[in-house]
Amino acid sequence: MCLIVLGWKVIDQKPLVLAANRDEFHQRPTTPSTFWPGHPELLAGRDLEAGGTWMGVSRYGRFAAVTNFRDPAQTAPAKRSRGDLPLGYLASDITASEYLQRVAIAAGDYAGFNLLLGTGEELWYYSNRLQGEPPRALPPGIYGLSNERLDTPWPKVVRARSQLAELIAGEAIDHATLGATVANRGPAAEHELHPSEHGAQMDRRLSAQFIVTPDYGTRATTTLWLQRPHNNHGSLKIEWQETHFDRSGHTVGQNHHSFHTAQASGV
Repeated sequence: MCLIVLGWKVIDQKPLVLAANRDEFHQRPTTPSTFWPGHPELLAGRDLEAGGTWMGVSRYGRFAAVTNFRDPAQTAPAKRSRGDLPLGYLASDITASEYLQRVAIAAGDYAGFNLLLGTGEELWYYSNRLQGEPPRALPPGIYGLSNERLDTPWPKVVRARSQLAELIAGEAIDHATLGATVANRGPAAEHELHPSEHGAQMDRRLSAQFIVTPDYGTRATTTLWLQRPHNNHGSLKIEWQETHFDRSGHTVGQNHHSFHTAQASGV
């Protein structure tokens, strides 16, 4: 389970504001976000088991994130890792539309996924579990994504979208306030669960925004925004912070990166 909430082009000088939790088994080896030695333009965490990433940005202003699409009926191993999907876009120089066209052709090689990617100018969404729906560019708005289709009204998604909307209205955006939009550790009430949650007999502990269990839980929270210069001339500024947690939900580390983008390509 993972959770992403984002505001897309709803603030003039901040085309993208985002908070995300990465939920994973604690035993799965991971490297915290950093600029990759083999891809010095790429800032992302690394899954050491499969080699890919779940979310990242690049010095050229690219953004990408992937979540699993929960589908208990399809459990067979896939040919390719979903973590390759954000990595492939972040390290490329083609447009989001072109990249997603290629992904769609090979969609059957991956287990179920949701993919968000784009730049400060465009943001796209695609899933290989939506009965052949093509990739689509997102209009301005506030969106929530977990492990079903975009904006599926799981309680934690609904809560996160509402909290982000209030935050944006109050214009008090920083890493702490963004992180708070995905920090609720209380499970949803049984009657609040979406039918897709009931159908999978999902453990109610996983209905929390921030998950704490001995074996599985929220490993990291990432907060991010893209900042335009006030005169709209010059490069975007990327603000990125990743906070790490142990299996008890205690903070064990944090890294912060703030940098201006280089000349963009493929946008």
